[in-house]
Amino acid sequence: MKEYFKRLWCAIWASTEVDEKAAAALKEVKARLSNVRRELADVKKAATTPTTKKKTGKKPYYKNKKKKTNNNTTKK
Repeated sequence: MKEYFKRLWCAIWASTEVDEKAAAALKEVKARLSNVRRELADVKKAATTPTTKKKTGKKPYYKNKKKKTNNNTTKK
């Protein structure tokens, strides 16, 4: 797939003038830049959105520790 695009790119560049090549490259860069900006905005939105789903499952060990008390002593 990569090789196909490489050959296609070379064929397109071989059939155009230098100015047309520069204009096409600029247009391509602008299109890619706008796509990258949109994707980064989506990633930022997804990363900052808090989850509302309550976590289920076993709690960590340190939260299950119960302090032992010795309430069964008898007074004399």
